[in-house]
Amino acid sequence: MPSGFMPGSAADETAASPDDRRALRRSLLARRRALPADEWARLSMGVRGLLQDSIPRLAALRVAFCWPRDNEPDLRPLIAHWHRQGDPGFVALLPVVVAADSALAFRAWSPAGAMTTDRFGIPVPASGEPVLPQALLIPVIGFDAAGFRLGYGGGYFDRTLVSLRPRPLAIGVGFELSRLASVHPEPHDEPLDLIVTEGGVWRCAGWTGDGSPD
Repeated sequence: MPSGFMPGSAADETAASPDDRRALRRSLLARRRALPADEWARLSMGVRGLLQDSIPRLAALRVAFCWPRDNEPDLRPLIAHWHRQGDPGFVALLPVVVAADSALAFRAWSPAGAMTTDRFGIPVPASGEPVLPQALLIPVIGFDAAGFRLGYGGGYFDRTLVSLRPRPLAIGVGFELSRLASVHPEPHDEPLDLIVTEGGVWRCAGWTGDGSPD
């Protein structure tokens, strides 16, 4: 596994102010949404392969992932594979928005489980008690070499990472087209432990190499 971020290939855009961040978010989303279906599928397969091969411990943890939207990496085939594999300790989780300005809750997911849609139209488990995740697979709209991500702007994952104890392993998942020179993080932004793209697996602050953050 690489010990840091590879130089080069970062987009020239930066996000130094709130207006910059909004404009950059729109630009990066448009870039990702424009991916042809076959390219999106190919890039998603690359991300899944690296998650499976480079971080095998995930197959035995309580892992939260996100239902793909706006051409985010599609992790569902890998999550379903781990579910069928049935390693002790593995539980697939999906985030649930409880309320605005609050941390996320997580419910267990299985391929045959009943689903509904949340206020954003995203599929979530229809019922279930909250489960504490050990690892989060967090989509990124943009990311930088310091391990900071640009998300949709709601702050849900930042609040969640602050509130969960022990802090789960935070893994950003995205495509190389989302790499930035700098996100210019705000004070409330929480750094990731790892970032996985089709190009590799990159360590960020907090990664100890044993499958858990410091």
